[in-house]
Amino acid sequence: MVTYQLQVSWMPPAMAGLVIGALFILPYLLFSATSGQVTDKYEKTKIIRFVKNLEIVIMSAAAFGFVTENVAVLLACTFLMGLHSTLFGPVKFAYMPQVLSERELTGGNGMVEMGTFVAILLGNVVGGLLIATPGVGRLHVAIGCLAAAVVGRAVAQFIPLAPATDPGLKINWNPVTETWRNLKMAHGNPVVFRSLLGISWMWFFGAVFLSQFPSLSREVLHGNEQVASFLLVVFSIGIATGSLLCEVLSRRHVEIGLVPLGAIGMTVFAVDFYFATRSLPPADTLALGEFLARPAHWRVLADLLLLSLFAGLYSVPMYALIQLRAQPTHRARIIAANNILNALFMIASSLIAGVLLQSGFSIPQIFLFTGLANAVVAFYIFMLVPEYLLRFFAWVMSHVVYRFKVRGDQHIPLAGPAVLVCNHVSFVDAVLLMAASPRPIYFVMDHRIFRIPLLGTIFRLAKAIPVAPRTEDAGTYEQAFERAAQVLREGDLLAIFPEGALTRDGTLQEFKGGVMKILERAQQDGVAPPVIPMALTNLWGSFFSRIEVVDGNRVAMVRPFRRGIFARVGLNVGQPVPAAQAQPALLRDRVAALLVE
Repeated sequence: MVTYQLQVSWMPPAMAGLVIGALFILPYLLFSATSGQVTDKYEKTKIIRFVKNLEIVIMSAAAFGFVTENVAVLLACTFLMGLHSTLFGPVKFAYMPQVLSERELTGGNGMVEMGTFVAILLGNVVGGLLIATPGVGRLHVAIGCLAAAVVGRAVAQFIPLAPATDPGLKINWNPVTETWRNLKMAHGNPVVFRSLLGISWMWFFGAVFLSQFPSLSREVLHGNEQVASFLLVVFSIGIATGSLLCEVLSRRHVEIGLVPLGAIGMTVFAVDFYFATRSLPPADTLALGEFLARPAHWRVLADLLLLSLFAGLYSVPMYALIQLRAQPTHRARIIAANNILNALFMIASSLIAGVLLQSGFSIPQIFLFTGLANAVVAFYIFMLVPEYLLRFFAWVMSHVVYRFKVRGDQHIPLAGPAVLVCNHVSFVDAVLLMAASPRPIYFVMDHRIFRIPLLGTIFRLAKAIPVAPRTEDAGTYEQAFERAAQVLREGDLLAIFPEGALTRDGTLQEFKGGVMKILERAQQDGVAPPVIPMALTNLWGSFFSRIEVVDGNRVAMVRPFRRGIFARVGLNVGQPVPAAQAQPALLRDRVAALLVE
């Protein structure tokens, strides 16, 4: 309406998207802390139904604003719908971990993200088409908004109950002090807090694009209202596709290795989007059919589609990681902290984009600036949280270098300490175990592997524990077992290769007694972790194993592509062995049995 119909003198079209967007996200900043408390304290379905009742009231006022062309009322309703979303966001994301298992969480988040952006897509397309209808457009939009609110309330009646996670919580109604407390609570878990920053940056990135689509369509692409709506269609389809791809690419686990992949794609296609728009010839206002008939526009649309697809790959694993790692009793307040940060970042995006526009930047130049900034911010976040890069490397190894199949991964515990024991076939065994586990793993590894340039860097980032024979370095030997005990005391996963070295002929060697010493140390601390036997299969003779004989010695990677690329390899995971029953001979027998499955 503002861009093509009303032409409000005090709000130029180029600034309208920024103003409206800022009004919508301001409640996230003001009320998220209170919303998180309410969600943790009360049964979630009641909150959802209250929010949907509120939506009907707000949309009734908005219907009046549309019919009478009252801009002030419509801006007020935009603010109130931001409040509506502020109340609903923590409920939506805190509800999922209560009703979904870890294996379902990535797919659940993907479905929610897909559903959200498809709804945005349909709302923008239908709204854009209705508002452009001569004479009756505003009335039709008013009816549509009110009807959508009523349908949403009816659907909310069928949502299953989800009990309160902290019913004894005393609500602090002061938004300033509670906001600060929520941010401090989130900051207490570094991985979660930095994931919150990563998601907030994604919303900064996306808000720049979404707020500028009407002006981009009109001033750069020379399109009409239909073209502006079509850009939103392409963007939403991309986000939805990327969100659903997370389920396919993650093997039904929370796979944060997809986050760096998403960040790379976002930068590459944002930069190319700038170059794609530079060479467009001048034209009169184009209808959608005329716009699509010009091949020069196809590259623009492809960049937009792929940019948003990679944004979906980037965001969904981060949401799932926060839900998985946040303490259940505080989960909604952590999500509220995420909304607060999102609001700050989106408001900052509006301000920065506004300053750049006032300084003479074109819209494509703003997109280029955002794409380059994304590369810098992503690199900074991944250096702060190396787990993202480690999982990315593991994902590449298990999807690109190898065709990796995991069986029995349900035996890897989702919480609590455990010792993983596995045969040792190649230099990348630890990387493949990382790819198979939904949780971080701390490895006890031969100190010599840290001397290998690339792998040594990776394992140092992974905080692997170097171990040396007692006769060679008694200090490193003792320190390794103390650090291993600490890992188990803190409730984490510890992995060890009990053969002590890479197999020299592809067969399973005898297990040494190091695993027993680890278990004894753990039991002295009052911890009795189960032992999970694992077997890597079909790795012998692949890229990183010992595959050739030179002067009587087997060496690595002399002919790394002997078996071709995408070699089929696997990991079989067995049932846990209680700590009291774990003996080297028994564990070796279990691993040997897994090798022949």
